[in-house]
Amino acid sequence: MNRRSWLLATFITLLVLPLPARGERVWDAQLKRYLTEQEMTYAEVFLTEEDALKLMFPQSERIRKEVLKLSSEKKLQIEERIGWKFPEESFEVYVGETGTQINGYALVQNTIGKHKPMTYMVGVDSTGHVLNVELLVFREARGSEVRTKRFNVQYEGKTASDPVRLNKDIINISGATMSVRSMTAGIKRVLVLVDEFYLKPAGLGSDTVAARKAGQGIFGSLFGN
Repeated sequence: MNRRSWLLATFITLLVLPLPARGERVWDAQLKRYLTEQEMTYAEVFLTEEDALKLMFPQSERIRKEVLKLSSEKKLQIEERIGWKFPEESFEVYVGETGTQINGYALVQNTIGKHKPMTYMVGVDSTGHVLNVELLVFREARGSEVRTKRFNVQYEGKTASDPVRLNKDIINISGATMSVRSMTAGIKRVLVLVDEFYLKPAGLGSDTVAARKAGQGIFGSLFGN
């Protein structure tokens, strides 16, 4: 999809996003007032998917797209692992490749911030560690600080075995708590999806890594390593 097509699709998406019924007002508890119409229809595009993929896989020879379809059982399993329920039953995954080697995976996430969804891309390397996080579209009046590297660099290196939770291993941004919580939840979901669909079948999943570490621990206790 070229840039013009993506922007057109984004514009159409913004038109069909669920908004309050005509005349309905939305109260903001933090501001202690009703949101203005401008605040409710706000949207800022930072990156296209194409541009974000170049940042995720700068050295990859090619990038292909796959669709993950979740069975009811698999969806429930993932929801139990991440600790929250979600409506999606399928996800598009971009796979970066060079030769026969997989460089990593990238998924676009749409999770609710304070009032509306935010769109961002999460890149994960071939061993299940977060490579990069890039904010694509932000639709709230406040909280876009989550796009800054000084904030989202703390996600890099996280795996499905990490908490990836606000006030656990992720530091909050004052005044942007809902945006931080939203992005953190989506990143955890991406890590678990990659773990379940790609790493576990290849024997590289979180359960395998945990078992290997446990074995090394036993070995060390026996032989003093």
